Amino acid sequence: MATRTSPAFGTRRRGELFDALLALFLAEGFAHLTLDDIAARLRCSKGTLYTLAGSKEQLVHAVTVYFFRRATDDVEHRVAQVRGARDRITAYLTAVGTALDVASDQFMADLDAFAPGRAVYEQNTAIAGRRVRELIVEGVVAQEFRDVHAAFAADLAAAMMVRIQQGTVRSATGLDDAAAYRELAAILTSGINA
Repeated sequence: MATRTSPAFGTRRRGELFDALLALFLAEGFAHLTLDDIAARLRCSKGTLYTLAGSKEQLVHAVTVYFFRRATDDVEHRVAQVRGARDRITAYLTAVGTALDVASDQFMADLDAFAPGRAVYEQNTAIAGRRVRELIVEGVVAQEFRDVHAAFAADLAAAMMVRIQQGTVRSATGLDDAAAYRELAAILTSGINA
């Protein structure tokens, strides 16, 4: 008689695999790794990896989505603990920087070179820009910020976020993504204070 895996075990095992994949990719990047390499490093079979995705490209895409979903949850958790628009924007952008701080330069380079991964990063950057706009509007309504044009301020922040994502800020200033987000938070909140 065959034993069945409980759904909870399958879900837990799947989460563990995604966590291990994410840790591997964040530390070393992924472009140089084959599915055989990944399976060996995770001490699982290629068949197990195929239960997660149908190809290496799909696996990288799934792990990238997983990374940004976890990062978003962590960022929003930090923002929820803070009161005041200035502190919320600072918490938000600092948390975004912290979330990206765990990514190696190689991971970021591989992500930029892999179109589906880059698209996920770009989509998350656009979402972050909209979130910054919401936080600015909250601050204007609460009269913590001067009556700025929230869409413009958010667009300015989003444009810088795109430059950070594309590596332009790093090459122009030497700041890594995390440090650049911290600087963006400081400049943005100082510039719109009431």
